[in-house]
Amino acid sequence: MDERTRTGSGYSAVHGTRPQTLGYGLTDSPVALAAWISEKLFTWTDDPGLTRDQILDNVTLYWLTATAASSIRLYWESIAEVSRWFTAAVEDTIDVPTGCSVYPKEVPRPSRRWAARRFTDIVHWSEPAHGGHFAAWEQPELFAGDLRTTVAALARR
Repeated sequence: MDERTRTGSGYSAVHGTRPQTLGYGLTDSPVALAAWISEKLFTWTDDPGLTRDQILDNVTLYWLTATAASSIRLYWESIAEVSRWFTAAVEDTIDVPTGCSVYPKEVPRPSRRWAARRFTDIVHWSEPAHGGHFAAWEQPELFAGDLRTTVAALARR
């Protein structure tokens, strides 16, 4: 967490404090949008083997729908609360059955002990060997397998 805060959290600060400025720039420039998204893909993934066409499909989806600004604004609306989840003691718990997959390139990567303080009914916990922030896209087989395992655990209840 300290390393990421020191070297890789500038995007979060910009998103959380000046979302419209960045959002308008990314909505106005397809090159800026492609660079911004590509940097996140290469930083937050575990060598997903995504093709150039897959990356361009993702960028195009943001471009054609002009949703760069709205996707960034989520940070402005919630980053303070989300940051507290990872830095402060939990006062409330989530008691619904929960499945967790913690991928190696996801940041932050909570431990099961830490997660169990808040999520009191973990029915499935997985730490796959590969994957990152975009796990369903990067590692669809691993993601689907964990989802199936979680659903099966819920069905046994």
